[in-house]
Amino acid sequence: MGLPRKSLISLEAIPYYHCVSRCVRRTFLCGRDERTGRCFEHRRQWIEDRLLELAEIFALDICAYAVMSNHYHVVLHINAAQAKGWMLREVVDRWHQLCKGSPLSQRFARNEALNGAELARLRDVAAEWRARLMDIIWFMRMLNESIARQANREDGCTGRFWEGRFKSQALLDERALAACMAYVDLNPIRAKMADTPETSGYTSIQRRISAVQDGKQPQQLFPFAGNPREPMPMGLPFHVQDYLELVDWSGRCLREDKRGAIDEQLPPILERLQIDPRHWLYLNRNFESRFKSLVGAAHSARSVCEQLGKRWAHGIRDCERYLSPPITS
Repeated sequence: MGLPRKSLISLEAIPYYHCVSRCVRRTFLCGRDERTGRCFEHRRQWIEDRLLELAEIFALDICAYAVMSNHYHVVLHINAAQAKGWMLREVVDRWHQLCKGSPLSQRFARNEALNGAELARLRDVAAEWRARLMDIIWFMRMLNESIARQANREDGCTGRFWEGRFKSQALLDERALAACMAYVDLNPIRAKMADTPETSGYTSIQRRISAVQDGKQPQQLFPFAGNPREPMPMGLPFHVQDYLELVDWSGRCLREDKRGAIDEQLPPILERLQIDPRHWLYLNRNFESRFKSLVGAAHSARSVCEQLGKRWAHGIRDCERYLSPPITS
């Protein structure tokens, strides 16, 4: 039996996660249904806007996202240090942007005086809210519930909009993070919804390319921090230009008329990550299907399994083959 999803999240060991939510029955509730002619394309904008709005409230950074016709992907970074640095006032204010809070927190927000016992009680409650504000499960709940209610109001109906649970994968190292981000950013190209990354609507890659043309990085997304020595620094452990070139190269190779073709001019980032280019292209097509809960080098997956008391990680052989660095003598 698999472990509950919350037991697979370790703030200290695993700060990066890939999450996927799909519409019920995978129907076209967010795009254009060619059978009926109804268009729900505007709902993709709802999801993108809400995704970026929640990232400003939670201590979660968005690394990559893609909103498709009947599902969306998001790669999140848990920023525990940010949440721990919030004062009581900031925790309460952030929580009130999501929920009404309690009568005590409402009085505090109105700057009404609280006695010692009331303040102690509020601090206890705020500690729980602080934990929720860096919790992926709460983030996905707030995102999916608001979109479902909005869609049901528009359709004049009730019932589920999303499947019962979102899928999540823990990304254990740089190789898994890069492969997953590229997989997410290239979703519209694989689905033939766009020809190039810069024309891929409702994606992080389009937003990043637009910003880099002005010599900037988008404020709503987790920035690239270059190639620092630390394994997982504060910021994505790649140079922005290297990553954009990698996605562009991958997108060209994934085109139907170039299936299996490998350009001689390989992006340098593949060499740094020690990933075979053919393995890379395989991951860009099959990342979601080949791995379940833990994704990374085999030794990293085994180490996390031990920490979580899990005997085996589904896909460990694929971790060994596609994401483990070659053994050098």
